[in-house]
Amino acid sequence: MKGGTILVGLFLVFCLFLGYQYNSVKSARLNVDAAYGQVENQMQRRADLIPNLVNTVKGYMKHEEAQIRVVTDARARLMNAGSPEELGAADAELTGALGKLIAISENYPDLKANTQFTELMREISGTENRIAVARMDYNEAIRFYNIKIQTFPGTFFADMMGMRPLPQFRAEEKAKEVPQVAF
Repeated sequence: MKGGTILVGLFLVFCLFLGYQYNSVKSARLNVDAAYGQVENQMQRRADLIPNLVNTVKGYMKHEEAQIRVVTDARARLMNAGSPEELGAADAELTGALGKLIAISENYPDLKANTQFTELMREISGTENRIAVARMDYNEAIRFYNIKIQTFPGTFFADMMGMRPLPQFRAEEKAKEVPQVAF
């Protein structure tokens, strides 16, 4: 009788342990999804600011329409990205296009003095910082998730649930190049 009670007790402890491990792996995956949602949220915020920036710049830079179109097209690709990889590529393209637009704006002192332009640039700069933080949080959530599903005992549940390691958000190859500045 006493041995049976101990076995039942051990079985219950084992079941609680299994439940905890299952919930832990599932929770790690949900945290990854939430962190990715924040990356998308911040990129959406930047994308929402871009039409206002483009409209402000259009009035000053009538003959720079090609670069304005590049920014607009890059924004559209960002809005239509379906995977983290597509989102990363579209984000890199938009960042490059915005950088060129900002560099061109240096040739227009009246534009740089425009308070709406200045405020939009400040907002976009702040959003870029938020995107960097969101990416960092996303990569941390992925790191935690990948550790959870690749170590004992989480690996058993990950295999049963079909969970696989996820890639971290990485910079595009051209982002590793040192920019050339000429005066």
